Amino acid sequence: MPSSDFTLKRLAPDDVSRLRQLNALFGKAFAETGTYGNEPPSDAYVGEFLAKEHIATLVAMEGDTVIGGLVAYELDKFERARREFYIYDLAVDGRYRRQGIATALINHLKDIAARRGAWVIYVQADYGDDPAIALYEKLGIREAVLHFDIAVDPKSED
Repeated sequence: MPSSDFTLKRLAPDDVSRLRQLNALFGKAFAETGTYGNEPPSDAYVGEFLAKEHIATLVAMEGDTVIGGLVAYELDKFERARREFYIYDLAVDGRYRRQGIATALINHLKDIAARRGAWVIYVQADYGDDPAIALYEKLGIREAVLHFDIAVDPKSED
């Protein structure tokens, strides 16, 4: 069994290779290697992505190896002067699960969100993803919602 010694890091613009490791981990964890690997963005794009203050890209590392991570987006609200964070992707390498890594990543995001004036962090889980659901129920309150993907027609005009 791998060690549970890990460090947490928010990726910076010079962490391009770590984001690429995280993408590979997401591809494997979500069984979507094509989505996360077939058309990788340029190093310049990745650096610009990691420089954005409203995007939190966090990794758990054992040595120089990314063993888990999350990407969360900060959203400014209009109804009140506050923010919320949406965890878009979160995964831990299968060999390192059940060692508190996902919880540590979320807690690190909570610290960032508090400093940024956020009032909540939210995340979705798919039916049947029982480990993710158990983790999120441990950390928050479940809401029953429907999620819709609306295709964008690049040819449409306002």
